[in-house]
Amino acid sequence: MAVELVRSRRNRMIAGVCGGIAEKVGRKPSTIRWLFVLSCILPGPQFLIYIVLWVVLPEG
Repeated sequence: MAVELVRSRRNRMIAGVCGGIAEKVGRKPSTIRWLFVLSCILPGPQFLIYIVLWVVLPEG
Protein backbone atom coordinates (compact mmCIF):
# COMPACT_ATOMS: atom_id res chain seq x y z
CA MET A 1 0.00 0.00 0.00
CA ALA A 2 1.49 3.35 -1.06
CA VAL A 3 1.53 6.26 1.34
CA GLU A 4 -0.15 9.36 -0.04
CA LEU A 5 1.77 12.63 0.10
CA VAL A 6 -0.04 14.76 2.67
CA ARG A 7 0.98 17.35 5.25
CA SER A 8 1.84 15.70 8.53
CA ARG A 9 -0.21 16.33 11.64
CA ARG A 10 2.35 14.72 13.97
CA ASN A 11 5.66 15.99 12.55
CA ARG A 12 5.02 19.64 11.93
CA MET A 13 7.10 22.69 12.67
CA ILE A 14 5.35 25.24 10.45
CA ALA A 15 2.85 23.54 8.15
CA GLY A 16 3.82 19.86 8.15
CA VAL A 17 5.18 19.87 4.59
CA CYS A 18 8.64 18.54 5.50
CA GLY A 19 7.08 16.05 7.93
CA GLY A 20 4.76 14.78 5.20
CA ILE A 21 7.62 14.40 2.74
CA ALA A 22 9.63 12.56 5.41
CA GLU A 23 6.77 10.11 6.02
CA LYS A 24 6.43 9.53 2.26
CA VAL A 25 10.14 8.76 1.68
CA GLY A 26 10.72 6.97 5.00
CA ARG A 27 13.21 9.41 6.53
CA LYS A 28 13.37 11.41 9.74
CA PRO A 29 11.54 14.75 9.56
CA SER A 30 14.61 16.54 10.93
CA THR A 31 16.67 15.23 7.99
CA ILE A 32 14.20 16.62 5.46
CA ARG A 33 14.07 19.95 7.31
CA TRP A 34 17.87 20.25 7.27
CA LEU A 35 17.95 19.40 3.56
CA PHE A 36 15.39 22.15 2.93
CA VAL A 37 17.37 24.68 4.98
CA LEU A 38 20.60 23.74 3.20
CA SER A 39 18.87 23.99 -0.19
CA CYS A 40 17.95 27.60 0.65
CA ILE A 41 21.65 28.48 0.32
CA LEU A 42 21.35 27.73 -3.40
CA PRO A 43 19.47 30.10 -5.68
CA GLY A 44 16.02 28.92 -6.63
CA PRO A 45 12.34 28.94 -5.76
CA GLN A 46 12.53 26.82 -2.57
CA PHE A 47 10.29 29.07 -0.47
CA LEU A 48 7.78 29.41 -3.30
CA ILE A 49 7.64 25.62 -3.70
CA TYR A 50 7.15 25.22 0.07
CA ILE A 51 4.26 27.70 0.06
CA VAL A 52 2.65 25.99 -2.95
CA LEU A 53 2.93 22.59 -1.24
CA TRP A 54 1.46 24.12 1.93
CA VAL A 55 -1.59 25.26 -0.02
CA VAL A 56 -1.95 22.26 -2.36
CA LEU A 57 -1.27 19.26 -0.08
CA PRO A 58 -4.18 18.10 2.05
CA GLU A 59 -3.66 17.71 5.76
CA GLY A 60 -3.17 14.07 6.74
